Amino acid sequence: MATILLEIATPDKGEIYKNDINMLITRSICGELGILPKHANLLTALLPNVMRIKENGGEVQIFVSGGFMEVTPEKITILADAAEKPDDIDVERAKSAFQRASERLAKKNDDIDIDRAEAALARAKARLLVKGVPIG
Repeated sequence: MATILLEIATPDKGEIYKNDINMLITRSICGELGILPKHANLLTALLPNVMRIKENGGEVQIFVSGGFMEVTPEKITILADAAEKPDDIDVERAKSAFQRASERLAKKNDDIDIDRAEAALARAKARLLVKGVPIG
């Protein structure tokens, strides 16, 4: 089966993932994307999401908090604001972030930065999804 090189890096951790994969499924500002080997050139911003990486008959999931993705026919490069593998995610911290963001959004007053609270909620949801934690 054909493969494409996937590299994921963050400013604070550097390269966190590098491997030849069969398919990447991720969310961008253009919607959900499936990237296969020999994909057309593409440059897009990513939304907070759980990236699904198909490799060697299995699947790996990685949380990304946003960033940019460049695709060429031979390579996918992701420069993420933050990215975490499931083992690196602190579930209690993610639950707390989810709760705080939900409470801020429920208040709906002028003191709340709605965009920031919605972004925090999206990041917390994606982290919890990677860990398989049900979201209330």
